[in-house]
Amino acid sequence: MTTIYDFSVKKVNGQLQEMEEYRDKTLIIVNTASKCGFTSQFKELQDLYEEYKDHGLVILGFPSDNFNNQEFDDIEKTMEFCEINFGVTFPMFAKVDVKGDNAEPLFTFLTSEKKGMLTEGIKWNFTKFLIDREGNVIERVAPQISPLKMRKSINQII
Repeated sequence: MTTIYDFSVKKVNGQLQEMEEYRDKTLIIVNTASKCGFTSQFKELQDLYEEYKDHGLVILGFPSDNFNNQEFDDIEKTMEFCEINFGVTFPMFAKVDVKGDNAEPLFTFLTSEKKGMLTEGIKWNFTKFLIDREGNVIERVAPQISPLKMRKSINQII
């Protein structure tokens, strides 16, 4: 059976990060964008991270430019924007495609495990996936829903 631990992703510096390193952690994996109407969710994600990180929650942000060119071309600008404007300290990764022929395999897996309301694919920025400590996709949360509304689900698996 495939879990998220079977994947590796690129860090901001281009090095590979094995998802296996997050075994026994509760995860929120989210596709982000710096120039999106939902960009304020960075603050809410950071708040969740601060609240639950001592209980094993890690939030993994994946900048994406799949929706209306809402991400900087330069990953360093993305990182600076997130840190200065929202105090983001949770791990952020290299910019990825989350849909289409070049979609990051991790996101292809996530969307196959938890389909959206009308479609399997990701429809917009800030789609959130809650992952349990065994690497199973537990919940998919739509972009327009506040990350803070995930507390009940987080508390059930943390």
